[in-house]
Amino acid sequence: MATSAQIINSVATTTSIRDRDSLDESIARLLFQFVGAHSVGLFRLVEDGHVKRVVRRAGVSRMPTQWGGVSGVGDPPALPAFQECIDRNDVVQCPGPEAHTVTLFPIPGERDSAGILVIDADAALPARDVELVRGILRIFQNHLSLLDYGELDTLTGLLNRKTFESHFEKLRELLIRSAERASIREPSWLALLDIDRFKSINDGHGHLVGDEILLLVSQIMKRNFRGADQLFRFGGEEFLVVLDQASAEGALIAIERLRISIEEHLFPQIGRVTVSAGYTRILPQDIPTTCVERADAALYYAKSHGRNNVRHYEALVAAGELNGRDKGGAVDLF
Repeated sequence: MATSAQIINSVATTTSIRDRDSLDESIARLLFQFVGAHSVGLFRLVEDGHVKRVVRRAGVSRMPTQWGGVSGVGDPPALPAFQECIDRNDVVQCPGPEAHTVTLFPIPGERDSAGILVIDADAALPARDVELVRGILRIFQNHLSLLDYGELDTLTGLLNRKTFESHFEKLRELLIRSAERASIREPSWLALLDIDRFKSINDGHGHLVGDEILLLVSQIMKRNFRGADQLFRFGGEEFLVVLDQASAEGALIAIERLRISIEEHLFPQIGRVTVSAGYTRILPQDIPTTCVERADAALYYAKSHGRNNVRHYEALVAAGELNGRDKGGAVDLF
């Protein structure tokens, strides 16, 4: 078990980390050492539409178990203790494997639990250790809030443009490793979406109404995509979506579902708002610029062919509509 000095030094090291995956791993290892546990698992709550799911983000264990397991992302077992911890927003203890005791801690969020920490130990944690773990988790969440301040768009709450390259590079490295191992995985996709005639909305109704449209569109996006999908406000009225592990048919269905949801939504003072979208497959050899250029070319095509539609770059090239070197461009939005 770690000493007080070791814990303080570990917390200091952890709060210097800016990468979220590394931060999750670090907090799991810190608490694993602190309590002398068999395993520690860190889980995040993500929303898929209107449904919340618990997804493993990091774990460390003496031996693979259902609670901690090896590091990586995956779904945890569906156990009542998870739901009880979420509903009560409080510490829950229950019997674990091999006569162990499992303690679940809610990870605090802005309004309710943002995740769950699961500790598998020989016995129930003493009250002093429970309070120390709570304190460490509060520090952890405060650090995440500071990261959010720098990484999220202040209006929409989506990821901002400056974070895109680092997220893209992580995904590209994952695609490279999968290709090297000949792993079977669904493709990844990048989509660009643009609100049709947004300049006319701003000019006719003012920027406050325009900002409300941007906020409502971002909320519709959050409801329509999986928690694992990455949503960015890319600039002005343009949004970017990264879909990981989706079939070609699934990617089209997801983006088209968003387009329809926005078209059918009744926006205050405006009524009907539409979006156009272009998307492309993310390749292991891609750099962010080239991938965005392909999606932008498909978006430009969508804008030039009636707006309020979704276009797939590779399909346009295969049909001879684009020559494979086309790039997007400015479109008259009036």
